[in-house]
Amino acid sequence: MAINRLDRVNALLLREIADDLYRVLQSDPEIDIAGVTVTKVDCAPNMRTADVWVSIMDAEEHPTWLRRLSKHAKEIQTMINRNMTLRFTPHLRFRLDTGIAKGDKVLDILNHLDIPEDDPVEMD
Repeated sequence: MAINRLDRVNALLLREIADDLYRVLQSDPEIDIAGVTVTKVDCAPNMRTADVWVSIMDAEEHPTWLRRLSKHAKEIQTMINRNMTLRFTPHLRFRLDTGIAKGDKVLDILNHLDIPEDDPVEMD
């Protein structure tokens, strides 16, 4: 079974970007490192651009974090170029992934439902 090359590159980029993002964000006091998670990387087939999907904890309370991440894109691209051997280092575009937040809201709703317990059926 052949593994798609682009899928391997996406997985490698995801791991590298997550590591590099941690290193870069240590110097930025405005962003809480624990509140940012890289969830997915979609690299274009020509390897020139890559969409980096990030989940930000309480994103509505931190609307500037995505812009601040985008400002660090060049720095992360430099680290990728230094640590990985690729023909082209993709231009990174950060995107907000709201899937985890939506899942948390659904779980919160389910946890707060008032469901009456069923009466046990008596066997005669």
